[in-house]
Amino acid sequence: MILLAVLFLCFISSYSASVKGHTTGLSLNNDRLYKLMYSTEVLLDRGKGKLQDSVGYRISSNVDVALLWRNPDGDDDQLIQITMRDVNVENVNQQRGEKSIFKGKSPSKIMGKENLEALQRPMLLHLIHGKVKEFYSYQNEAVAIENIKRGLASLFQTQLSSGTTNEVDISGNCKVTYQAHQDKVIKIKALDSCKIARSGFTTPNQVLGVSSKATSVTTYKIEDSFVIAVLAEETHTFGLNFLQTIKGKIVSKQKLELKTTEAGPRLMSGKQAAAIIKAVDSKYTAIPIVGQVFQSQCKGCPSLSELWQSTRKYLQPDNLSKAEAVRNFLAFIQHLRTAKKEEILQILKMENKEVLPQLVDAVTSAQTSDSLEAILDFLDFKSDSSIILQERFLYACGFASHPNEELLRALISKFKGSIGSSDIRETVMIIIGTLVRKLCQNEGCKLKAVVEAKKLILGGLEKAEKKEDTRMYLLALKNALLPEGIPSLLKYAEAGEGPISHLATTALQRYDLPFITDEVKKTLNRIYHQNRKVHEKTVRTAAAAIILNNNPSYMDVKNILLSIGELPQEMNKYMLAIVQDILRFEMPASKIVRRVLKEMVAHNYDRFSRSGSSSAYTGYIERSSRSASTYSLDILYSGSGILRRSNLNIFQYIGKAGLHGSQVVIEAQGLEALIAATPDEGEENLDSYAGMSAILFDVQLRPVTFFNGYSDLMSKILSASGDPISVVKGLILLIDHSQELQLQSGLKANIEVQGGLAIDISGAMEFSLWYRESKTRVKNRVTVVITTDITVDSSFVKAGLETSTETEAGLEFISTVQFSQYPFLVCMQMDKDEAPFRQFEKKYERLSTGRGYVSQKRKESVLAGCEFPLHQENSEMCKVVFAPQPDSTSSGWF
Repeated sequence: MILLAVLFLCFISSYSASVKGHTTGLSLNNDRLYKLMYSTEVLLDRGKGKLQDSVGYRISSNVDVALLWRNPDGDDDQLIQITMRDVNVENVNQQRGEKSIFKGKSPSKIMGKENLEALQRPMLLHLIHGKVKEFYSYQNEAVAIENIKRGLASLFQTQLSSGTTNEVDISGNCKVTYQAHQDKVIKIKALDSCKIARSGFTTPNQVLGVSSKATSVTTYKIEDSFVIAVLAEETHTFGLNFLQTIKGKIVSKQKLELKTTEAGPRLMSGKQAAAIIKAVDSKYTAIPIVGQVFQSQCKGCPSLSELWQSTRKYLQPDNLSKAEAVRNFLAFIQHLRTAKKEEILQILKMENKEVLPQLVDAVTSAQTSDSLEAILDFLDFKSDSSIILQERFLYACGFASHPNEELLRALISKFKGSIGSSDIRETVMIIIGTLVRKLCQNEGCKLKAVVEAKKLILGGLEKAEKKEDTRMYLLALKNALLPEGIPSLLKYAEAGEGPISHLATTALQRYDLPFITDEVKKTLNRIYHQNRKVHEKTVRTAAAAIILNNNPSYMDVKNILLSIGELPQEMNKYMLAIVQDILRFEMPASKIVRRVLKEMVAHNYDRFSRSGSSSAYTGYIERSSRSASTYSLDILYSGSGILRRSNLNIFQYIGKAGLHGSQVVIEAQGLEALIAATPDEGEENLDSYAGMSAILFDVQLRPVTFFNGYSDLMSKILSASGDPISVVKGLILLIDHSQELQLQSGLKANIEVQGGLAIDISGAMEFSLWYRESKTRVKNRVTVVITTDITVDSSFVKAGLETSTETEAGLEFISTVQFSQYPFLVCMQMDKDEAPFRQFEKKYERLSTGRGYVSQKRKESVLAGCEFPLHQENSEMCKVVFAPQPDSTSSGWF
């Protein structure tokens, strides 16, 4: 009795988890012709979901389905014939009216006679247990047409019971989940699991990256083991992580509905499907059910040389501050990616020296094998006559959005060869470090070139005999951030000379929290507290910053607080400002600092009333629930009032992901002799020096020297013009996302997101012995353009949505110190210029014959300028204010 009850429960369970019927998949009745109506449509928009804001098209037809053969040894082995008839192409948005590109056009005119004939030729589908065994069509049909047929055929692959499995269809090899009910089946395809060969790449940094989401749900309504209706909907959405207004959506739908059945062809007899197929038509051939790649032909498109001639005027040096320069830079990169080496080399050789640096930026940013070969053939690293071009090439390599092993191998080869300029040799090694980090972030740490580069950096640092070589390898390690390089950094931080020690310490500053272990902190504590040797203030304060920013212990914080009051005067003020900034900005260490401050020995008036002009301040540029932009400025002076170090940082955060947008550090030392002042402890024998170092988008650049040595200093003072020195200048491809999608309807979609900027970061340091005044100036000038391009292509009709967002911004920091008396007077200001903010949108539908519809919108506003607080006494956040301008809209034919 118990056994019967168990069997009954099992039967009920299996019945409820499957559609009523005797087969595992769809089953056709013998000698019947199923007549269905089929349509597939696609819509593109910016995620709003409104039909009137979308572009797209619909392909519809009647469909005849008949069973040709069933395996006599098993009902679930079937060969069916599918034929599309009366194909039509139309707008999804019927409001287009007279502006419809399809109005007055027959299907043969829209698609082409050959394509229409191919689409209406019958296809064969061999199904076993409801799954596709083989797909048969005719040879020499256009790939785009075959894909549409594949999209229809894939709808007939299903199972009538619940469960999760892997299936191969037009989307590739995908994980699918079936939910079976009494009279319907829901099929959910995990599109992110689909294995299909498609080109594409993205920016690995999450802040600059693109987030995407894809869903696919197909609902089958079943009656008598066959479909009476199928509704499939596939959506793809994307958005730029740090700017949510840049987004898009693709919606693809398929609908199949049974209209009637009638008498059909008689069932063919035989035991093998292959014999039946040959008997039907020997011209049938088995082709993959997986969608295939095709490229639409560009009719009458200009050559690369012709495109460059229309682009180059926008890239003249005087035009680089304009958004149209960056827009054309991004567009030209897309053309370079399809160009051959010979074409690229030709325009490089023909260009003049004014525009050539911008062309080098574009060619390097294309990141193709042809563009790399062309630029390497063009540049002569053995000569020092083209240093500007070599440097532009190297920095473009450092900012590469998706570098590969080929690029790293090329730079290693150049480094091992002859290089005419020592500065370029240093830059090559610095960029090698950057590429190592980027490739490791993309799971490429075990690549041969990466392994070789690691040995080159670590081995070179170990064997370096000259200070210049030591600095070069430390800078490379500062970019590479190799965990195995930490022991070397600790050694140089603790035992190295001033500048080398400071560089090694700041390199440790860039490592993430898990790498700053207790052993690392022990060394940093020894440096700060000078347990083994006397260190410069810049080294000690950098060591303290690492400790305080990486989960410090109670005793770490207590010892640092107890040191305040025992330090040189300006260092006392600086460390006090650092602690107060941690508390005010609620940094992670603020909780432990507050615990320590409960002790009177650490928190008292004597310790917290130290005077001085050194400062530290962190503030928000912009803040929301999901993202934040912060800036920080810390300035350390010597006891005589001369700048020792200023450090300006900008960070962007999205959730837990961060991007070091920029860092500009101006350092000076050994200048006390100019005003007959006494140097601080441990800094009595420092050479006169001033220079600037920068990090841009997580890439450490080669430092720039203002002067080095007393004689160089005096010559610069006597001949000083006050003109700033450029740290980095050029066009940068910052955001680079390309995605090719195979829609299950058979259509091809592409998503392109690019972000570029023209940047000029410069700095200057001025002295006036007469007025006993020093001034430092850091100027950032940036023009940013972000473009998106979403297209859906069937080869005979194409719909697209293009957007562009652009702004031109400036940020300037000025620090003036008058040291004619003590306490000396300090004036600091950081201003953001007023910036225009423009948005463009273009939607279009275009036939391959050239006829098209286009709609354009434009929106402008102005971001008001503001002054950022740099002192804790004035901590009101600089607010961004938009001043909207009138919108403009246009639409029509083209």
